[in-house]
Amino acid sequence: MSIILKQHIDEISPLTDDEFAFVLSHFTVKKFKKHQYLIQEGDLVQNDYFVVSGLLKSSHTDARGKEHILQFAMENWWISDPQAYHNQTPATLYVNCLEDTETLAITLHNREKLCVEFRKMEYFFRKKTTAGYIAMQKRVLSLIGSDSKERYLQLIEQYPQFRRLPKTMIAAYLGITRETLSRFEAS
Repeated sequence: MSIILKQHIDEISPLTDDEFAFVLSHFTVKKFKKHQYLIQEGDLVQNDYFVVSGLLKSSHTDARGKEHILQFAMENWWISDPQAYHNQTPATLYVNCLEDTETLAITLHNREKLCVEFRKMEYFFRKKTTAGYIAMQKRVLSLIGSDSKERYLQLIEQYPQFRRLPKTMIAAYLGITRETLSRFEAS
């Protein structure tokens, strides 16, 4: 399980085995079952999760009860409620498992400690956070500037592994109906 995290970190900031052992000591293995919540709205968010195996979604439910999917996370991705995690405020998002999932979790305290004590990890987390902001900006720009078919084609091109998601969730993520998604897949 830990070798996956080492490979992930090494892509940005290569570590020796001893350095990685130190980094890994700041993480905790957490396993979850399909349909289990890691985070629910109102929770205090203790961890950021690196996905070793499995599939998760991050969503928000509006005042009318409609679910809005913000993010999916699968192997080698990170997921949490960033606002609640970094500001230590109650969660505004739900994060739940779409499959049985194994993660490596890091508390904010341990993350900050790693960043202060070990410059390579400060660099790694800065690069990952920046990449996440860029991905979110691209998604928002796509939602406001592309039609639904363009959004679908961009999603499938960028993330072909999303085909393992239920079609209703892909449609919700794209802001379209399941029927519209079926038409795109048929053409």
